[in-house]
Amino acid sequence: MSKLKITVLKKTFYQDLADEYGQPDAPPCPYFAEGQEFIVERVEKPKGFCTWAWNDLFSRFQTLRSGGRFGGWSKNENSFIRCCTSGVRPVIFNLEWIED
Repeated sequence: MSKLKITVLKKTFYQDLADEYGQPDAPPCPYFAEGQEFIVERVEKPKGFCTWAWNDLFSRFQTLRSGGRFGGWSKNENSFIRCCTSGVRPVIFNLEWIED
């Protein structure tokens, strides 16, 4: 059975944008740690995964799940780099379709 592996590649935080546009004392993303991995076997969001990030990744997950590939965009056609849409504290993920 094929699965999707989601790896947190990088957490970023733009203090200048948080100071100017965000809430006072806005923290970096609290949901993820660099190097953290999630395995998705079904269409459900992994436990503890940020709902907003899942929504941002879901279309690419569906593309990989249905046999689509990103060969023109990635070195590995079974993977894709995607980030969540937080403008102040985006997290960058690698989505990789893996076989058992």
